[in-house]
Amino acid sequence: MEHQKKKIAILGSTGSIGTQALEVVSEQSDFLEVEVLTANSNADLLIAQAIQYKPNHVVIADESKYLQVKSALDPLDIKVFAGNKAIEELMGITESDLVLTAMVGYSGLKPTISAIENNKKIALANKETLVVAGELVTRLCAEHKVEMIPVDSEHSAIFQCLVGEGLNPIERIILTASGGPFRGKHRDELLEVTKAQALKHPNWSMGAKITIDSATMMNKGLEVIEAKWLFGLSKEQIDVVVHPQSIIHSMVEFNDGSIKAQMGLPDMKLPIHYAFFFPQRVKTDFRRLSFKEMKTLTFEEPDAITFRNLGLAYEAMDKGGNMACILNAANEIAVEAFLQDKIKFLQIAELNEKCMSQVGFIMKPNLNDYVETDAETRRIARDLLA
Repeated sequence: MEHQKKKIAILGSTGSIGTQALEVVSEQSDFLEVEVLTANSNADLLIAQAIQYKPNHVVIADESKYLQVKSALDPLDIKVFAGNKAIEELMGITESDLVLTAMVGYSGLKPTISAIENNKKIALANKETLVVAGELVTRLCAEHKVEMIPVDSEHSAIFQCLVGEGLNPIERIILTASGGPFRGKHRDELLEVTKAQALKHPNWSMGAKITIDSATMMNKGLEVIEAKWLFGLSKEQIDVVVHPQSIIHSMVEFNDGSIKAQMGLPDMKLPIHYAFFFPQRVKTDFRRLSFKEMKTLTFEEPDAITFRNLGLAYEAMDKGGNMACILNAANEIAVEAFLQDKIKFLQIAELNEKCMSQVGFIMKPNLNDYVETDAETRRIARDLLA
């Protein structure tokens, strides 16, 4: 008897995570099929993906590209929609078994909430969803009994280390960081670094935004906040260690002093694959880690003075309320400005810190407060850049 394939919705299919997720679908085509593909503005790639994978629904967020996508896919009987609102609404129509949220930044929040409210299982690659509105999102998951499986390599590692541990108390988790392209450099050495230098990550192949966040350590800061919500931890239970080889993806220390680590080559297809099939482990042909080739694994303290963003994330997590939402919005504007050569590398953290002190703080925000906070922060950040 033929088994039923698992139907996957990929929100953000043209980005780094989305394209690798589709590779996983291709490699496991006996078990997986694509139900939904969405993209922001890369219409050409979205069309090519839709022709190859034949989903039932496609959304292009950039409404000016709608006719291009619609006319290209019309002969295939694929339903085409446009605009961010359509992505949210589609979550109530689609028959997807699992929704991979791989949209970049804040844009992933509302579609993820809509998917949860429609009782869809979530594979979470959009860390900003929990950074911006962790309290709200985790509450909705509990109310709708929705399982959320992390796709970030670090959070997938923690998740894997916790499988089988039941209610055994966590003493702390240790998130590993590669250190990015500027590991070991001091502030005076970073005054004039270029966009090209910042985009050269030593281990991972990622999109531009997350690569810059890795270079400033903001990515690790966002992961710290995400971990708090995913695993119900306090600030004191989340440590960061720089591990340049990116082989140990993260660790859990239990209250008896035992530490579990999850290891593997730096390849995002592994955590994507794990999330798609959890709780089963399905065989892959991915390259294996060879300990004969791996001579050393090293660890060092992160430099929170040079890489100020990591400290800002801990401060935002400590303050609670809408502060992490402020930090995230400011950082999205700051990274965009750096990629457009409007500010220098160290000014990213400076802009973030200014916004955290200038945007109105709300201790118990609702979804509308988060939306307004995001908009206000972006406005203030742009004013500061002018």
